[in-house]
Amino acid sequence: MMKFSKETRQQAIDKLKERTLDLLIIGGGITGAGVALQAAASGLETGLIEMQDFAEGTSSRSTKLVHGGIRYLKQFDVEVVADTVGERAVVQQIAPH
Repeated sequence: MMKFSKETRQQAIDKLKERTLDLLIIGGGITGAGVALQAAASGLETGLIEMQDFAEGTSSRSTKLVHGGIRYLKQFDVEVVADTVGERAVVQQIAPH
């Protein structure tokens, strides 16, 4: 992994042009970064590009699939909380990073 800054931007672009990647992810938000992390950890040659600065925005457009279900406590929906906590535990076991 190389450091990325405005000073090294062109170098990073040139390096991407020279490499053959298994996976190129477009979008450096939480979903793209998570996919890149998992792909690289799995041994794939992975590239991640982002139009703005990495992690510059918010998670307003994320899928919100991984959460603890805490918001359902307000509605006293304990069953949903238990299900989401259980599913989150599975994700933590599969991908502890």
